[in-house]
Amino acid sequence: MQTTREIILTELKRRGSVRADELATSLELTAMAIRQHLYQLQEEGAVVCRSVPSGRGRPAKFWELTEKADVYFQDAHRDLSLDLISSMRDLFGEEGLNKLVSHRTEKQRARYTKASEDASSIKDKLTILSKERSREGYMAEVQEGEDGTLFLVENHCPICEAAKACSGLCNQELKLFKELLANDAVVERTEHALQGAKRCAYKITPNRK
Repeated sequence: MQTTREIILTELKRRGSVRADELATSLELTAMAIRQHLYQLQEEGAVVCRSVPSGRGRPAKFWELTEKADVYFQDAHRDLSLDLISSMRDLFGEEGLNKLVSHRTEKQRARYTKASEDASSIKDKLTILSKERSREGYMAEVQEGEDGTLFLVENHCPICEAAKACSGLCNQELKLFKELLANDAVVERTEHALQGAKRCAYKITPNRK
């Protein structure tokens, strides 16, 4: 079971920026209880509070995570990953590193394909894919816009540091998503954590029949 503190961190990671009263409502706690946790996290440098003008009244206060909060989330053995990437590049060059990344992608492709073989719609496929990605630490979910547009959203990147050292990881993942859904939809990355966004997000546009 997650503690209240862990749930708050998870919600901030998932939602990006949110008011204390909104957290209180969704978690069925008092706003005061939520603020006590937020103030403690603020002292630790894990969250920051930003004031946003809201008409003639007092500015609304929105809470969001800082980079220091990354320590609370799965990092997929950061140091080991970076060392392995560096060693692979030194021993086998960029070509050898690319082969390793491609091999990882093929294993993911096989797993995702098998998991979604009985899916009957794009949304079903995305839901299954999000569950598989969440098992890998990506905190993935499927979101649907007001116009029915589907998005695959990944609220956390457990291999972020490795991806900074090896851009092929991100490139291969986007390519993989496109290929998995090629018969059903066009996939476009609309948010990218490595380019400063708080998460990675992919817009899924169904193919025209």
